[in-house]
Amino acid sequence: MLDTAKLTELKHKIAENPGVVIEFAAKEHGVSCQTILEALPDEMRKFAPGDKFIETMEDLSTWGDVTTIINTDDGIFEIGGAMPKGTLGHGYFNLGGSAGLHGHLKHDRCGSVAFVERTFNGKTSIFVAFVNVDGGIMYKVFVGRDEKRELKQDQVEKFRALREKLCA
Repeated sequence: MLDTAKLTELKHKIAENPGVVIEFAAKEHGVSCQTILEALPDEMRKFAPGDKFIETMEDLSTWGDVTTIINTDDGIFEIGGAMPKGTLGHGYFNLGGSAGLHGHLKHDRCGSVAFVERTFNGKTSIFVAFVNVDGGIMYKVFVGRDEKRELKQDQVEKFRALREKLCA
C-alpha cells in the first residue's frame, strides 16, 4: 500500500503522461495495475465493481469488431474481431466459438471493471479493462477503429452508455 505522499507523487507523474502502458508503469513504480488506473486523472477513468463482469461482457458482444489485448511479461497479444457471447459453466465464463477469440475466463476473480478514455500516442484511446482481485489486468477490450483509423462512433456511444450505467 502506498502512503499518501507516494500516491500523490504517482498521480502527478501519471497526470504528466496519462498515455503510459498501464502494465509497464505498474512494473516501473512497483505497484499494481489497479493503482496505476486509479492514478489516472478522474475524468479519464471510472470503475464498476467486479460483479459487473458478465453484464459488461454481454454488452461488449454487441459492439462488433473490437481489439482485445492481453499483456504479459512475455508478449502483448492483440486479437481483432467481435467479442463472442459467453455462458456460465463449470466455474468459468466460457466464450463461444472455435475461431478467433474464445476460451474460459475466471469471472469470479474480476475485482473491478475500469472504463478508460485517454490519449495514447497522440490519439484518443478508449478501452474497458478487467482488473483481477490482485490488481492485475486480466485483459483489455478497445473500442474499434474504422478504415481511417478513427474511433468507431457507435462503439464510443456504447462505451459511454455502459460506463454511465455501471459506474453510477
